[in-house]
Formats: sequence, structure tokens, C-alpha cells
Amino acid sequence: MPKVRSKFVCQNCNYQSPKSFGRCPNCGQFNTMVEEIIEAAKPVKQDRRPAGVLASVPQRLREISGDVGERLFVPVEEFSRVLGGGIVPGSIILLGGDPGIGKTTLLTQLCGLLAENTGTVLYVSGEESTRQIKLRADRLGVEAEDLFLLTETNLTTILDHVQRIGPTILVIDSIQTTYLDTLESSPGSVTQVRECASRLQHLAKSSGISVFLVGHVTKEGNIAGPRVLEHIVDTVLYLEGDPFQAFRLLRSVKNRFGATSEVGVFEMSGAGMTEVSNPSEAFLAERVVNAPGSAIAVTMEGTRPLLVEVQALTSPTNFGNPRRTANGVDMNRLLLLSAVLTRRVGYKLHEHDIFVNVIGGMQVSEPAADLAMACAMASSYADQPLPADLAVVGEIGLSGELRAVGQLSARLNEAAKLGFKRALVPRVRRSIEGAPPNLELIQARNLAEALAVAVPRK
Repeated sequence: MPKVRSKFVCQNCNYQSPKSFGRCPNCGQFNTMVEEIIEAAKPVKQDRRPAGVLASVPQRLREISGDVGERLFVPVEEFSRVLGGGIVPGSIILLGGDPGIGKTTLLTQLCGLLAENTGTVLYVSGEESTRQIKLRADRLGVEAEDLFLLTETNLTTILDHVQRIGPTILVIDSIQTTYLDTLESSPGSVTQVRECASRLQHLAKSSGISVFLVGHVTKEGNIAGPRVLEHIVDTVLYLEGDPFQAFRLLRSVKNRFGATSEVGVFEMSGAGMTEVSNPSEAFLAERVVNAPGSAIAVTMEGTRPLLVEVQALTSPTNFGNPRRTANGVDMNRLLLLSAVLTRRVGYKLHEHDIFVNVIGGMQVSEPAADLAMACAMASSYADQPLPADLAVVGEIGLSGELRAVGQLSARLNEAAKLGFKRALVPRVRRSIEGAPPNLELIQARNLAEALAVAVPRK
């Protein structure tokens, strides 16, 4: 019997070592080294192909068709937008997200609609029984005839069922619970995840079956694996959102058949996930008009413009070190903007606590929201509201200058569609093509000029 050897692999960065460490020498994370069994080397089988017969044939680039084929129709418009217009046959799609964010709920609804409109769907769960899935399906109103449920974690058995049923769509929930019995390592290990994903990739490419994989995330928010899954699959989707808010964002971070950074917006309710066709209007539904410390930022999520409300509160502090709290925005941008307001405009924010929040659980990371954050802080500091019909967009530099942002015409058209009459934007040398004619553009060179319009000092 061959001697069994083992190695230790970091679940965070895939660092390998013959001995265990309490802290990974590569990434510095604690308690991430997991033992994996190394199988004894097996004798290499001789190639039985006749001499001169090749397994693959090189082709000229101009002779290869670039058409990916007709996409499978997705009845959920927001989901279809993120995928790039539908599901490409033979593609493999990875869906990740925090526990309880709604991954299984969204996929159950999607599978029911796909089974009614597209073809046979096989939903394989390694974490729930078929009775539990049935209860959720009844709550969501899913009663598709061609939706099959299976509770199994052995990939060999799953592939046998796939060959027997011949589904158009295969869902594996989750890839971390699936294992190959030919490997000695435990389910969820790097070896198991990599090999199972590779087998499913081969299945998708050879048979044309579209495969959905559900992936667990680590405490840092990355899909566990560590990142081997993201390299194997064609599309990576993240379901994001504040667990205490109803809105969920389906974000594409990798897509071989469409644009990346696309976003679909859903709302979690008792009946499941419902599409939000106009997210800007939903985010501004509870806005309090003429309230100090509130500004409307026009951001871009992929190719979709979104209007979000940025709120700020400044309060004099009695302590030596004033607080800076950011919710939904980058803390470094908050510190930068508070320093620019203090140094370039003359606001004494070093004597105030500053709190900034984005309404609706949104995460705004692009610099185009800088001007809205600065206007909100200045409005709270002066206790003077911004005009109710003013939308704000622009990036701020360290010298206080305003810099142009991309896709400005799309942002302005979205603001005009929601009833805004004016927009505060950076000054540009040429005219803005495609700007709505009913929207007044107020251009400013620097932050001081912008605040003179948004928050004029009395």
C-alpha cells in the first residue's frame, strides 16, 4: 500500500507548506492552514491513440466563428441585464454573497421561471433537503413542471443524474459541499473545490449545459476557494446589500460574454426577490426635501446611472480627536474631503465630528460622488439645505479643483428623468453632447465656486 502524505494549504491565499502554522507566513491570516491528503502518484497510462492521430487540430483565426450562439432567455430582466442579455449555452456562472443575503431565494425563483420558459432545470442542493426547498418554492409560488430537485454532494452521482435527465440548466448549491470520492481531502478544501469546478466546467463546455455554482464567501467578503473558482468560471456574480435593508444588488465582476460592473437591483420581500425597474426613484422615495446635510449624487453602476442620497452630519466635539464615521462611502475619501474643505474653503471641520451615510444600503466608491459628499458636509456645517431640484456630480482634487467624470450625459439624463431642474457639474472646455435641454447646467472650476452655488454663505 502506498504511503499517504499530507500538506497544509492556506484557505485564504493558497500558500502550501509541509508543516502547519498558526499564522500563514504568506498572507498573515490566523487559523487558515488546513491539512490536505496528497494521493500517491498513480502510474501514467500509455496513450492508446494510433501514431499520427492528434487529439486537437490548430485552426486559423479567420476560420473560427466568433458568434457565441443564441442566448437562453432569462425572464428576470435585472438578472438578464447583469449577464449581458441572457445565458450563454455551455457557460458556467458563479454566484457568491454573504450568508442569508438571498442567493438561494433568487436562484429558486430563477429556476422556476427558466423551467417554464427555457427548458429542463436540475437544482442540486448539498445543504438543504428537498422538503426544505419545496417549502421555499411554495412560499415563492414556484410550480414549474420541468424543475427537478436533488439532494446530493457526491459529484460522480450528480453527473450520473445529469446524464439521465439531460437538463438545460444545472444549479449546484453549493460548490463547497460537493466532493469527489477519488480525492482524500475533505469537501470545501482547495483541492476538492478546484477539481469539482473543473469537472463541471468540462461538462458545460462539452454538453452545452449552462451551470450555476453557488459559492460561500470568507469573512473578508471573497469567495472561498480561494480564487481558483473565479479563474475557472466564465461569469462571477456577487449578491450584495445591507441585511437590515430590503434592497439587494446583483453585481457582475467578471463576464466573458458581457460588460463587467453591471448591476441589477432587487428588493427582498415576503414573496421573494422582486425587480426594481427604477432604482433611482426607489432610493429617493423617502427623501426629506430641504433638510440640511443632504445632497443627491449621480453615480454609475456599470452602464446604469443611479441617483442616491448622501447625508452628512457635522457636530462640534468636546474631545481632542474628532470622529469620522463613513457608512456606504470610502473612509479615505471622507478624510480627504474634510481636509480639502478645511484647508481650501475655510470650514473648521477639524473641530467637528463628521458622519456620512448613503441611504438605502448602497456602497458608493467612485470619485464622482466627491462633490455630493462635500456639499452635504458643507450644508450640515452651515445648517443650510441644498436646493431641492439640484443634482450634484464631480470629482475633487487635493487643490480643491473639480475634475470631469465619465458618462456625464447619461448621468444628466437620469437626473432630468427624475424631475431635477439643475445639475452642478465640473466646468468642461467643450459642450456636453447628449445633455437634456430641460436641465440647467451649473459649471464650476473648483470647490469654492460650487459651494457658492449649492450652499451660499449668508
